[in-house]
Amino acid sequence: MAIVFQKPKSLTDAVLHYCPGCPHGIIHRLVAEAIDELGIEGRAIGVAPVGCAVMAYDYFTCDMIEAAHGRAPATATGIKRSRPDNIVFTYQGDGDLASIGMAETVHAAARNENITIVFVNNAIYGMTGGQMAPTSLPGQVTQTSPYGRDVKQCGWPIRVCELLSTLEGPEYIARVAVNNVKNVKAAGKAIKKAFQNQVEGRGFSLVEVASACPTNWGMTPQKALEWVESDMIPYYPLGVYKDRSAGKEAETK
Repeated sequence: MAIVFQKPKSLTDAVLHYCPGCPHGIIHRLVAEAIDELGIEGRAIGVAPVGCAVMAYDYFTCDMIEAAHGRAPATATGIKRSRPDNIVFTYQGDGDLASIGMAETVHAAARNENITIVFVNNAIYGMTGGQMAPTSLPGQVTQTSPYGRDVKQCGWPIRVCELLSTLEGPEYIARVAVNNVKNVKAAGKAIKKAFQNQVEGRGFSLVEVASACPTNWGMTPQKALEWVESDMIPYYPLGVYKDRSAGKEAETK
């Protein structure tokens, strides 16, 4: 019988700890597929965040390092500068990257560090119980905004791709989603391109993945995916925001 689908080599056999319906498993697979397709497993070094993906080191077969909260881009920068032949990536959530780690993210991008960042945006702090995050939508109910996010008190959600694309440094900035088959395929292509850019020495690449958090959103997995489509994507439009190799500054949809 012909094999039409199988687990990527770059994923271990460990059982994922994520909640039922969580898309982290899909995104892990896309990262592993990119590593496999580019043949860089032996050169790859991943940096795990503080957040739901804190145990990513259990799931990827490449070398992994755990960074302090928000410091993954700085850690990745140090690894890449000391070992330039390795392919270094971070895997971070919105609380880790867009809150305590915003400075590290912005300055790594401004310097065009030759690293790859996979940024999972589920609009909430997942691991610590569902508090409001920098990416929580206006009016979104969370543990710390039970009446909905009030932008007058808390400010507006941060659009990371739009922010970073204003900098001169970055090579590639894109936002994708994993709420349906079409978007999953597009996300895989974007993540592979982000790794390919590093292989070719082009510089800083970040792929933001609009994702769901059924547990902390208080929804079924199906309803959570529908909410990504109906609420998240309109506020966080998908598309390529910067791609120097294609001469594109922004191409959203």
